[in-house]
Amino acid sequence: MNKKFKNSGSWIGVGTALGVAFYVATNDPTWIAVGVAIGAALGWQKPKKKNEEKKLD
Repeated sequence: MNKKFKNSGSWIGVGTALGVAFYVATNDPTWIAVGVAIGAALGWQKPKKKNEEKKLD
């Protein structure tokens, strides 16, 4: 079997957990949104370009 798994969603969870930890420490809910944004930024990957032009030799 050839299965490929993408773990980009896990970074959002990690960022949310960090945001909640900062929220608990500071009682400022803005940290939850900051954590989600950081997690999404870490999980984002630039899409790979497919080479649609095939060279015929």
